[in-house]
Amino acid sequence: VNMDTGTRDFYIGLSLAVSSSIFIGSSFILKKKGLLKLSHRAGSGGFGYLKEWMWWAGLILMGIGEAANFVAYAFAPATLVTPLGALSVLFSAFLASKWLNEKLNILGKVGCLVCLLGSTFVVLHSPKEQEVKSLQDLQYRLADPGFISYSIVVLILSLTLIFFVGPRLGSTNPLIYVTITGTIGSLSVMGCKGLGVGIKEIIGGNTHELGNWFFWILLISVVFFISVQMVYLNKALDLFNTAVVTPMLYVVFTGCVILASGILYKEWSKLPAEDIVGNLCGFLTIISGIFLLQAFKDLNISLPHLSSMLYNDNNSNNNNINN
Repeated sequence: VNMDTGTRDFYIGLSLAVSSSIFIGSSFILKKKGLLKLSHRAGSGGFGYLKEWMWWAGLILMGIGEAANFVAYAFAPATLVTPLGALSVLFSAFLASKWLNEKLNILGKVGCLVCLLGSTFVVLHSPKEQEVKSLQDLQYRLADPGFISYSIVVLILSLTLIFFVGPRLGSTNPLIYVTITGTIGSLSVMGCKGLGVGIKEIIGGNTHELGNWFFWILLISVVFFISVQMVYLNKALDLFNTAVVTPMLYVVFTGCVILASGILYKEWSKLPAEDIVGNLCGFLTIISGIFLLQAFKDLNISLPHLSSMLYNDNNSNNNNINN
């Protein structure tokens, strides 16, 4: 069956996004195991993890995952690629239960299934076509007052958290470092998508884009933003449970990307109302699944335990009726 270019690109982007989540989910576990071996903690400002091979293995896996994610943005809309990052949360939660002794109870497993359901909704209802076809188009869109305002707010918020709030509350509140990582990450995604468009143009024969100053500004910006993300993601992972960090990061990061993408790339501008509602419902369903993973992670509850509780409740009710 022949597919048009837009549909083919959509499925290429989808495949890359899913494989990216598997690599990134695995990287969280390896990096966490590497950090746990250290005496000088990254959360206290140490960089001893740079000498730990397991941390580097995790970083390499994350690099592969991010590379796949980067290419995915060149083929598919950000409102499809980013929400599918929930699959990395599922994968890391599963591996954490096996390798980090972080328990995954029955509610966590239900949360995983709910996340998969939400991801399916996102895939079915997301935009199928790219709204930006060239770097020239992107350069024009960056002058949009809405995106300029968004970028200024993100930078002011991040600087405030880094220099004023983080030193006082960062070690007790995971949301501080997660917010820095997620908000800055939304800008790196916008840059990655632009770079992906530029690289597609170059591969397609428009080699003059290599001499375009805007292409190199995007590249430098992406490298800088990703470097900031890595520093504060390491701090968050070292100070807090993986099952806390990854779900919170997903919600903050994905929410910011959807907002930024809606402002800059107008990816929802041609979607019918039912697809917009379906996409939002999918995102909210994923958040619900992540909530189940996070909120009840410390409860020692299993399917046999639930059955036992129901059996005891029934016996208690029967005894009350007999009395």
